Amino acid sequence: MKLKKGDNVQVLSGNDKGKTGEILKVMPKENKIIVKGVNIRKKHIKPRSQQEEGGIVPSEVAIDASKVNVVCPKCGKVTKIGYKMEKEEKVRICKKCGANLK
Repeated sequence: MKLKKGDNVQVLSGNDKGKTGEILKVMPKENKIIVKGVNIRKKHIKPRSQQEEGGIVPSEVAIDASKVNVVCPKCGKVTKIGYKMEKEEKVRICKKCGANLK
């Protein structure tokens, strides 16, 4: 999987098309990611003790990794990720401007 935790991505399809956010969690086995502020669902929580509060809590739900593309920090455009070798090290690069991605 080419996406990493902390990458800034833009959603390409679905209800949240066009929204951008940071990746909070990557699940490579399921090919899914969780993006901050995208695909919000409401979860009903029951109080487990008298000190705890119940209620409806909004939370992010996983989306398929194929629905997003990385936003390049240098050129600011949505781009695909490429790879190149630098000193025996594999580095991720922007396909549009060639800048290194963190």
